[in-house]
Amino acid sequence: MTSEKQSVDAKMSSNGTTQKNDEVHHVNEEYPEGLGLGSNLSHVKTSGGMTISPELFEKLYLTPKTQTTGDFRKRFANPTPLGLMGFVISALTYAAIMMGWGGSTTLTGVAGIFFFTGPVLLLLALIFEWIMGNFFSMLVMGMFAVFWLSFGVLQTPSWGIAASYSATGDAAEGAASVGYNAAIALYLTMWGFWLFTTFIFTLKTNTVFALIFLCAFISSFIFAGAYYKVSTGEYDMALKLQKAGGAIFFILAVLGYYITVVMIAAEMRMTIKLPVGDLSHFWPKSEDLADMEKNE
Repeated sequence: MTSEKQSVDAKMSSNGTTQKNDEVHHVNEEYPEGLGLGSNLSHVKTSGGMTISPELFEKLYLTPKTQTTGDFRKRFANPTPLGLMGFVISALTYAAIMMGWGGSTTLTGVAGIFFFTGPVLLLLALIFEWIMGNFFSMLVMGMFAVFWLSFGVLQTPSWGIAASYSATGDAAEGAASVGYNAAIALYLTMWGFWLFTTFIFTLKTNTVFALIFLCAFISSFIFAGAYYKVSTGEYDMALKLQKAGGAIFFILAVLGYYITVVMIAAEMRMTIKLPVGDLSHFWPKSEDLADMEKNE
């Protein structure tokens, strides 16, 4: 009787091991080694879910991997590329016009990038990043959504902001006034300081994302300088600074384009490996909030 029970237990144990190995093998087939995903998967948690390494998680979501309640990350699609796509299209258009490509002079004709292309997709991504518990990517989506919206207000004549700086109500005169340009310069300067602060935290993710914010805060300061020069009447220098800021912003947009393609390729299981320069391994292992409180 005892020998029969031992035989049954051994058979059940063997079948369980075989089944688990088959599941792991299935996952490694779904994520080819050429993409660099198969080696990062540790084990299958349930029949419909899997665990991925912190490095791969940060590559897909641009935020450190943390424990969350619920299974939203398994049930919902990754919203990060959606928000980045809206930002990239808007940023490329904005940068090209700032550099004067094709004889473009104003942003009025593309006001849609400030209200729809950028903010709508960024706000949708923000909501789902929040639902899924992705703090840093949620923060970034919200930042750039309000950035585009605030500049959309400036580029919409019906708001009459520039005209309000003119005694006669002339928009062109108001747009050249000291008060109008100094105010925008101060606003962009504040953005520059905040983008620099955010840049420091991007060093926890990857090189490409960090370079995006490096270009963001540099271009913000340069654009602020351009508005300051307009307020002092130095129009030639202002134009040079505008084009320089547009060039750096264009580099930012291209980097954003690249990292968006990387995410889409990973989500679509493309058998290519596009590097982003992972920086997470330079940092200590992330702690839960409860552990951090105990350490304090």
